[in-house]
Amino acid sequence: MEILYFDTLESTQTYLIEQLKSQKLTAPIAVVAKEQTAGIGSRDNRWEGGEGNLFFSFAVNLDDLPEDLPLNSVSIYFSFVMKEVLSEYAEDVWLKWPNDLYCFKGKIGGTITKKIDNILLCGMGINLQKNENSYEALNLNIQADFLLKSYFQALENSPTWKQVFSKYAIEFERSKVCFAHIQGEYKSLQSAILREDGSLIIDNKRVYSLR
Repeated sequence: MEILYFDTLESTQTYLIEQLKSQKLTAPIAVVAKEQTAGIGSRDNRWEGGEGNLFFSFAVNLDDLPEDLPLNSVSIYFSFVMKEVLSEYAEDVWLKWPNDLYCFKGKIGGTITKKIDNILLCGMGINLQKNENSYEALNLNIQADFLLKSYFQALENSPTWKQVFSKYAIEFERSKVCFAHIQGEYKSLQSAILREDGSLIIDNKRVYSLR
């Protein structure tokens, strides 16, 4: 995975989308910024922050994803792999369905994915040392670049969806005390049933996790 480094970008995701659409960059490619001034989160929320945190986006070809990975659950997949990496350096890191990373009871990061033609784009923000975006921080004394390379190494090991899901299915119980924005509503996950494709059954309706 080629990685492009920037001191400051409004949004790594916006920049990468523009470069892909203009064909100035091609997948696989990653963009990382020391500072992000107008980062994009779920539901058009902003995810900003200064140097010392990790802000990056990457693009991969759909054909390079695990064959058994449901596209509607790529947020779970990419987020959980990061959770596994972070767990080597921090206690009690877990994934709230489908794309929010938590440490104990505080949100410290999140993932957003987008499909563009035959490319899957993933953006991620992790508060390692500071929390300028009103969320919590891990307060880890590790370099963002080191974490990024550890993450891509984990992805290169190509865990299957089955491998990731088997671990996440156990951890999902923690999400049941939470609420999630689902189809424009803020819903409790207390009675949600997690299906093998990463979707949920809530009020007898299937809800997918694409973010």
